[in-house]
Amino acid sequence: MAKKALIVIDMLNDFIDEKGVLFCGNDARDKIPFIKERIQSYKDTDDLVIYMTDSHDEDDKEFDKFQKHAVTGTWGNEIISELSPGQKDMVIPKKRYSSFYGTDLEKVLKDSNVEEAEVVGVYTSICVMDTVGDLVNRDYPVTVPVKGVADFDQEAHEFALKRMKQIYGANVQ
Repeated sequence: MAKKALIVIDMLNDFIDEKGVLFCGNDARDKIPFIKERIQSYKDTDDLVIYMTDSHDEDDKEFDKFQKHAVTGTWGNEIISELSPGQKDMVIPKKRYSSFYGTDLEKVLKDSNVEEAEVVGVYTSICVMDTVGDLVNRDYPVTVPVKGVADFDQEAHEFALKRMKQIYGANVQ
């Protein structure tokens, strides 16, 4: 069973494609080759790759804060074609910022004997930071490669990296 897990957060059309309703920007697109490399590296060592995907109902309350996005079953909710999951990869839909809220991620990690995690994806200051915080609260050592995360707000991105390193104790590299 896997000892490490790569958690790929919200690399979806609505966030990464220029036509997406909450396009993160070209900085996010620039992360695709690095994330693709990390995915392959985890597959090469037979470790776990988990895609967490924002997946909202039509009337989700989150749309009070953000434009309607990643509605379940739509083009915007799909993982970008450059990072399409393989047969062994897991795809877990989520409805909130943390990848743990209302999902079976905790059970998947335990059942797979995961001892440490690496987190990549978007948005650094929202779903990435909340997921990293919840991993740390469950005593997982966490790595967050700067080359693998992006945000639409550069100031929030920098704050999130600093917080994950200084407060959560994540290995931000």
